[in-house]
Amino acid sequence: MESQQDRVQLDAKAKEGQTVLPGGTGGKSLEAQEHLAEGRSRGGQTRREQLGTEGYQEMGRKGGLSTGDHTGGDC
Repeated sequence: MESQQDRVQLDAKAKEGQTVLPGGTGGKSLEAQEHLAEGRSRGGQTRREQLGTEGYQEMGRKGGLSTGDHTGGDC
């Protein structure tokens, strides 16, 4: 847990445009970055629950393959 002083320093960095939390990219304050990170994490978990772990991993493999294999426009 961060102290109040640590939070103030992190908030100042966030207001300068720095990302201070993983997944908090785009947040204009520490609190905004916390909410963004939480929402992004929850979104991935929800998708995994919908597809099941195996389907979620399969989707990731197919996504990686399709972007690299079909770049010439000729599939």
